[in-house]
Amino acid sequence: MELPWLGEHCSQRSCKQLDFLPLKCNACGEVFCKDHIRYDDHNCSSAYKKNVQVPVCPLCNTPIPVQKGEIPDIVVGAHIDKDCKYNPAQQKQKIFTNKCLKPGCKRKEMMKVVCEQCGGSFCIKHRHPLDHDCKGSSQPLSKA
Repeated sequence: MELPWLGEHCSQRSCKQLDFLPLKCNACGEVFCKDHIRYDDHNCSSAYKKNVQVPVCPLCNTPIPVQKGEIPDIVVGAHIDKDCKYNPAQQKQKIFTNKCLKPGCKRKEMMKVVCEQCGGSFCIKHRHPLDHDCKGSSQPLSKA
């Protein structure tokens, strides 16, 4: 070997590959080849110190702040036990609540569609005054 001082061996026990461009893990400080540099690839025991992912509560979808050195699973569990604003009844709330006032129509809309002349709430199909036999003001529909 001509240049024996070049490169370092991968710290992964199953690899030990001589790498001429070794990479140093910023969490544990050991040297790895390109195949084992990720935290998961070398089962880094210090990954939680450097991992900057923000855990999200699975119930209320709120990001949970985690301080350095804390284990995210424990912090999220504490949030669920104390501060979680999860409301199971909220999942069952009906979205389509605005019933059409046209006689015989049973459609419901997500948003209220109000007739400008009579003030009634109608579905998209019956929103125009001519479609729901509007009994509102007798003024012409347009100013044209």
